[in-house]
Amino acid sequence: MYCKNCGEAMNDNQAICLKCGVKVGDGNGFCANCGNALAPNADVCLNCGVAVKKVGANGDYLNGQDKIVIALICFFLGSIGIHNFILGETKKGIVKIVLSFCFGISVILMLIDFVKILTDKYVVDPNKAF
Repeated sequence: MYCKNCGEAMNDNQAICLKCGVKVGDGNGFCANCGNALAPNADVCLNCGVAVKKVGANGDYLNGQDKIVIALICFFLGSIGIHNFILGETKKGIVKIVLSFCFGISVILMLIDFVKILTDKYVVDPNKAF
């Protein structure tokens, strides 16, 4: 196993890299399988062929925001779409505001989002941002 931040060889039982101090699994500059440098937008390591899990490649879970904070904001203010604005989903937030004032069904959408956030299924697609 290799550090994804600096490429240093690591023991499988290590919690952090002893060279750079980064937590195991953090970083995206080096392949965790072979330790070679990765191209900036690589989905696969060109040296060993292993798939590289990149945050933000096909959508970033909660846009890097804290799960607990977003879940609380969703629960208390989600019916008017505040959590959507925080996550960068402006169009979705505007739709929820309109639905809450016109039809009152945004509470159902809030509950769906709340459950998705708690079960780690809510993914923000940067391509659909407003």
